[in-house]
Amino acid sequence: MTAAGSDLLTLVLGIFGVLIAASAIGYMLEQRLAADGPNAAVENLNARIRAWWAMVILIGLAFIAGRIGVLVLFAFCSFAALREFITLIYTRRADHWALASAFFLVLPIQYYLLWAEEYGIFSIFIPVYAFLLMPIISVLRGDTERFLLRIAEVQWALMICVFCVSHVPALLTLDIPGYEGRNVLLIAFLVIVVQLSDVLQYVWGKLFGRTKIAPKLSPSKTVEGFVGGVASATLIGAALWWITPFTPLQAGLLSFIITLMGFLGGLVMSAIKRDRGVKDWGNLIDGHGGLIDRLDSVVFSAPIFFHIVRYWWSLS
Repeated sequence: MTAAGSDLLTLVLGIFGVLIAASAIGYMLEQRLAADGPNAAVENLNARIRAWWAMVILIGLAFIAGRIGVLVLFAFCSFAALREFITLIYTRRADHWALASAFFLVLPIQYYLLWAEEYGIFSIFIPVYAFLLMPIISVLRGDTERFLLRIAEVQWALMICVFCVSHVPALLTLDIPGYEGRNVLLIAFLVIVVQLSDVLQYVWGKLFGRTKIAPKLSPSKTVEGFVGGVASATLIGAALWWITPFTPLQAGLLSFIITLMGFLGGLVMSAIKRDRGVKDWGNLIDGHGGLIDRLDSVVFSAPIFFHIVRYWWSLS
């Protein structure tokens, strides 16, 4: 077994151990409180744990399948997230060709460029060419009703759901001396640290949360939860330095940056939901809401993480 395979196996076994422990705790809580009737908090917790089992297994299978498996998985995530986003924005009949282009032209091209490792065009295809293409396609239909709003929302959907999400598998394209064949571990590091930050912010907030940090955007987020969650996830990220090309201090610093970006990204996506008057982006994942509800922190941290790692090594 290669060093990368050994590290990945160790990581997967550790994650399974955590999920087994979480499932046992959830089961015991459910049994202990069963006499008092259904408990919404415990039911939600167990639903989230079951969803995490499904997501971890799915991601694990993609990792086993290799580069193609990872690309297919995140291309599907982009498609599903884009679909959720489009259902919440204002569109008219004149936008149908633009929307079709977003799903069946822009998204496949973005992932093809990633597969071909054409970084130069990959990095500007959506924010330059796709952003110019969308209004051109729509304006040819002659409908100017709320035109700027419609186009801006489609462009933002592409930026979040395709451009940002595609930067997760883009980590596979990085050429890091002495780290060849292990880039999949960078994806694992990013996803684990950011998602654990979300979970730990929730736990710290439930245990010690008193001060609302953004009551109009996300009433459940507290200063105590934010500080505890980010600090805990940063320490965990530093402890996971062995799956990265970084030292413990460097891994901790990167963890702090991506957890901070993840938190801010969550606030931005919450603001969009509040603007649309919905609680969740969808109901694809039991206990979690829609796919974007799980990706909201990852999409903001992924491009930052990718470019820090890329230029760190290119300048060193």
